[in-house]
Amino acid sequence: MSIETSTTNQPNKAAAFGFGALIGALGGLIGLGGAEFRLPILIGWFNFAPLAAIILNKAMSLVVVASALPSRAATIPLSAIADNWLVVVNLLAGSLIGAWFGAGWAIQLKSQTLYRIIAGLLVLIALILLLGHNVTGGAALLHGPLQVVAGIVAGFFIGVVAALMGVAGGELLIPTLVLLFGADIKLAGSLSLAVSLPTMLVGFARYSQDRSFSILGANLGFVAFMALGSIAGSFIGGRLLGLIPSHVLLPLLAVILLLSAVKVWKHR
Repeated sequence: MSIETSTTNQPNKAAAFGFGALIGALGGLIGLGGAEFRLPILIGWFNFAPLAAIILNKAMSLVVVASALPSRAATIPLSAIADNWLVVVNLLAGSLIGAWFGAGWAIQLKSQTLYRIIAGLLVLIALILLLGHNVTGGAALLHGPLQVVAGIVAGFFIGVVAALMGVAGGELLIPTLVLLFGADIKLAGSLSLAVSLPTMLVGFARYSQDRSFSILGANLGFVAFMALGSIAGSFIGGRLLGLIPSHVLLPLLAVILLLSAVKVWKHR
């Protein structure tokens, strides 16, 4: 599969940092990393082929998630995550397999098919932003063996999506943790990181076995600048959290994702 970028629109580090900061701020405003907004930028603005964009997005997502762990630990102690290790393992049992298969499928798919899958997933994320972002913790939806099976199935789906988009999957993990397991919303944010990091590493490892992975080595500076911008933007967005009412912010972000989906669908 082709991994080249346009010869007329080579990656620019200053633009990478600026877009990274904007994306990080958008993600920070809703408590996510913003990778779902970064992927359309990599495709539409920087003109990376879809597989290359996914791999680069995955690398940046790893950096952003790793940087978020210390700050989350200050809010939710690691002991709270350890107390819920069964929930983490339950989701990982599906997400690790899903990430491996998802990355393998992405490598095999034609570019045009991958564009359309990404567009469809962007629409899905937009709907989840509108319908599932303001869920609150309470009673678990299922219990016992049914909960375990549902956790594995949900984890597999989340792992596939995370691999196909190069995202951490928090936009799917947090509602799953809250609804299926009854987790508190703040705890769910930390638990999602505990699931996301190993899931992304598995997807990353699968991509590293394909020749398309060379796109990362050719663009390390670009990745570093955009990742740093995303980290800085996430910090700013987190400080502005609550400044814009959710009933205004979430529909606005959903519209951005829907417009991005249309652009990615039509991309050539």
